[in-house]
Amino acid sequence: QVQLVESGGRLVQAGGSLRLSCAASGRTLRSFAMGWFRQAPGKEREFVAAISWTGGSLYYVDSVKGRFTVSRDNAKYWAYLQMNSLKPEDTAVYYCAADIRSPPAVAGTKEYEYDYWGQGTQVTVSS
Repeated sequence: QVQLVESGGRLVQAGGSLRLSCAASGRTLRSFAMGWFRQAPGKEREFVAAISWTGGSLYYVDSVKGRFTVSRDNAKYWAYLQMNSLKPEDTAVYYCAADIRSPPAVAGTKEYEYDYWGQGTQVTVSS
């Protein structure tokens, strides 16, 4: 089992920045990729970003490229999502997730590739 807890979500004005954090605990002696997903009201959950265990492979949905940066600190089993130039359409509940099946240099980009999920943190961007 891997437990994930997100933090950092809040209300922010358009153009502002936020950094979301995700703390992993439990089966932390194994490697796993980390992903970020989001779900806006009335919409399905969508992939946002992912990072491999090695940190060398990064993946982003087109709508956040150049604005969001995913990173991780394996020594402390943390993952981060730095979000800059936020837009109202970024408003959503953001979830971090752990992919324990991908090789260390790869990360999944689909929900079914992730085995463990956090409870989510609300990000609201006002116009």
